[in-house]
Amino acid sequence: MNQQLTALGNRQLRRLGLRHFPTLILDSGENALSRFIEFFTAHIRNRNTREVYARAVTQFCRWCEVRRVTHLNEITPFIVATYIEQLGARLARPTVKQHLAAIRMLFDFLVVGQVLPMNPASAVKGPKHVVKKGKTPVLTAEEARTLLDSVDTTTIAGLRDRALIGVMVYSFARVSAVVAMNVEDFFPQGKSFWFRLHEKGGKRHDVPAHHKAAEYVDSYVAAAGIVFEKKAPLFRSLDRKRQLTERRLTRREILAMVKRRARQAGIPANTCCHTFRATGITAYLDSGGTLELAQRIAGHESPRTTKLYDRTGDEIDVVEIERIGI
Repeated sequence: MNQQLTALGNRQLRRLGLRHFPTLILDSGENALSRFIEFFTAHIRNRNTREVYARAVTQFCRWCEVRRVTHLNEITPFIVATYIEQLGARLARPTVKQHLAAIRMLFDFLVVGQVLPMNPASAVKGPKHVVKKGKTPVLTAEEARTLLDSVDTTTIAGLRDRALIGVMVYSFARVSAVVAMNVEDFFPQGKSFWFRLHEKGGKRHDVPAHHKAAEYVDSYVAAAGIVFEKKAPLFRSLDRKRQLTERRLTRREILAMVKRRARQAGIPANTCCHTFRATGITAYLDSGGTLELAQRIAGHESPRTTKLYDRTGDEIDVVEIERIGI
């Protein structure tokens, strides 16, 4: 095997959290391995999707290897369908559909690269799964306010955490977009400040900053003394002395912080980073905002996606039940 290819592959393996390449891929030749590496390095640009798809694909490869399928050309629609059916017996439907999507996309890439003559997963149907209401936990406006007000802002950690949560609540930002923000992504435009969010697929999404969120971020940036470090990370980790470092916060660190802050504020334990996106959208719609504008603020491709975050109609008033005149 080409040594340069091996070195590139080993680096990619570490990024994906995998220990070794699937034997099924290795035994299918250097062209197959090359396309496999290219699929995860160049074709899938989103890091989270890359890691999830890598786990799904390697799990399928191991399943094939156990059944003595030793070459990609031996995989048939029947084999893929059998795997998906068995997967459905122990995993939730959305997870099964995600696994099938990963397998199908990889095989499409292998077909284009002339590794395979056809995609054996293209005709395989996944389980039906229609989502009409999201499961993300949502805070009431009062709970969100309680959480923000409970943060001790006499420390740099408190100023940072309040600013970070504020950006997610008031701009409907995904945690991955907030993690990627640099100091320059909080900027004045006209008479107000804006946030520049770096979304999935390398998309840039500019959102006006709510005055409270702008106040929170401005206070944090000033106290941190990073206003002129335009290209540096906006939200940074702390060292053992509770001082800011130059290292960007990770999503896991932010989730741990959110859980800790929620616990301290007496907020529901299932609060997570995505809670703030759903909470902001719900509060906006509850105050008379339109679904179309909520979609634009959130950066969703479809209003159906935005609607999953809308919990304004979740509660059924007892008055409505009393209308049953029996």
